[in-house]
Amino acid sequence: MKLLRRRDIPEERYTNAFLGYGPEDSHFVVELTYNYGVESYDIGSGFGHFGIAVEDLRSTNRVSSISSSSIAFFYMNELRILQVEKTVELIKAKGGTVTREPGPVKGGKSVIAFIEDPDGYKFELIERGPTPEPLCQVMLRVGDLDRAISFYEKAFGMELLRRKDNPQYKYTIAMMGYGPEDKHAVLELTYNYGVKEYDKGNAYAQIAIGTDDVYKTAEVVRQNGGQITREPGPLPGISTKITACTDPDGWKSVFVDNLDFLKELEE
Repeated sequence: MKLLRRRDIPEERYTNAFLGYGPEDSHFVVELTYNYGVESYDIGSGFGHFGIAVEDLRSTNRVSSISSSSIAFFYMNELRILQVEKTVELIKAKGGTVTREPGPVKGGKSVIAFIEDPDGYKFELIERGPTPEPLCQVMLRVGDLDRAISFYEKAFGMELLRRKDNPQYKYTIAMMGYGPEDKHAVLELTYNYGVKEYDKGNAYAQIAIGTDDVYKTAEVVRQNGGQITREPGPLPGISTKITACTDPDGWKSVFVDNLDFLKELEE
């Protein structure tokens, strides 16, 4: 990844760093947030991982500090190499933590591995063909998969791209998004049999989605069962209009005004 942008908001006592594989106006990115004086967070058991596609032919969230080591970890994972196994070896050589060695996914054939950054966030490395969006997934665990799918379809306008049940390992996944998985970042909802609630901790913050009208979006979300946690309006210190909400499982999302966001990038 590359450091795309960094901003400090002293009046709100936080700093952001945006990292990704391409410009923010056309790619999904990771937003690292450092809140002044806070050195650790609880990730909880609900957040799963971010997915990174490793090409087989080439290759808020909050953190305890935006330091050289944090940013270096993301630079380290610029996946211009041949396959998952070689990526894992590179990460080990750079001092990274590998929590699952490369191998086929449970119940499937895709080669994956799991790594962990200095703040404990997990990343799944997924071997697949060429893609314009290497940062390709966010996995969240939910207590009622049908309810979650319905909410994201109706309130967010997402499409159910794929659903797969794995009774051997007692879980079901649903891939939700705004376009095909091989070209767009998607939301992976995971239901583990019999588990209705998860501890969300206080580390993982939200997914941000662009919209042409935050006021209309907030109303649609509200009409379809979402809870608005921040009414539409300008963000203090930035002036970009946003609205924030939670889904039925308590996962937070932020909708950002498209035009305001482009102006923010120009500043």
